[in-house]
Amino acid sequence: MHVRCPDPLREDVYRQVLELLGDLSPVVQALPPTAALVELKGALRYHGSEVHRLGEMLRVRTLTRLGVDVRVGIGPSITVAATASAQIDPPGGVLTVPPAQAADWLAPLPVEALHGIGPKQSAALHDYGVHTVGLLAAISSETVQRLLGGKAGRLAADRARGIDPRPIVPRTLPAAATVRLRFEGHVLDGAHVRAALLGLVVQLARLLRRRGQAARALSLTLQFAGGGSWEKTRRLPEPSAHDEDLRTMAYRIIDAAGLQRGRLTGLVLKGDDLMDADQVAQQISLDHGREARLVAEAAIDRVRDKFGPDAIGPAAVIRRAS
Repeated sequence: MHVRCPDPLREDVYRQVLELLGDLSPVVQALPPTAALVELKGALRYHGSEVHRLGEMLRVRTLTRLGVDVRVGIGPSITVAATASAQIDPPGGVLTVPPAQAADWLAPLPVEALHGIGPKQSAALHDYGVHTVGLLAAISSETVQRLLGGKAGRLAADRARGIDPRPIVPRTLPAAATVRLRFEGHVLDGAHVRAALLGLVVQLARLLRRRGQAARALSLTLQFAGGGSWEKTRRLPEPSAHDEDLRTMAYRIIDAAGLQRGRLTGLVLKGDDLMDADQVAQQISLDHGREARLVAEAAIDRVRDKFGPDAIGPAAVIRRAS
């Protein structure tokens, strides 16, 4: 089963959709930000239901509990299921392709509709008169490899015939979160770089809080003119998704770089070794200033959720917190 949620979708709602999928089957592979795969073999034995009914069941649950309609494709392989879900018109529905009919169902579709075929590949196939999946399946694998390249051609030829042995690998939300910034030119100003880094910290912290996750470590990559880069990772004293904690560590990392006259072209900030925020131990704090800043942070998150991420900028946060 391949499930497509509406885009955009809030991280907390996406997590709830994954939880509903977990009620159907223990084998769920998250495909952030809005999709997921589900292995149904064990679910059929447990629920005693046929596959299409499971898809309808999921759609009813997401609508009634979350107010979210989903597009559900069901087939004998990841490729067929994902292709099927893409053929459903929004806002939602269920399309089931029986294993014995997979090749016939795929045949009349345009090649660009086959899951895994990108714009460049479809353009190359069109140039040679291959406009449908059926025509792609009829061509020998060797010919497709010459058109699209070795591995890409081999995969495209197999998937056009409904062959896709990939298993579904259980996976929750990713174990890392990354935000990045590309400067318009070469930057030397230390204050300008630190201000840009602060903006990335605020983005990363908000992303983690929306996901309900906390970072155990923080990585910073500095990208220099000429293609060089510098990267450093440090573990946080305790897992966190708060602006103050991530900012303190990010500044320590950039201070360790000892920048002098390096011409920067970009910054990449990554939260590593993520964990569920619910599992972070809550320490009793006697720091009333910090507690007040955390309350303000939650209020700022609500303002940004309602009015957009730029409603309150990082500089305003610093002025109010100081």
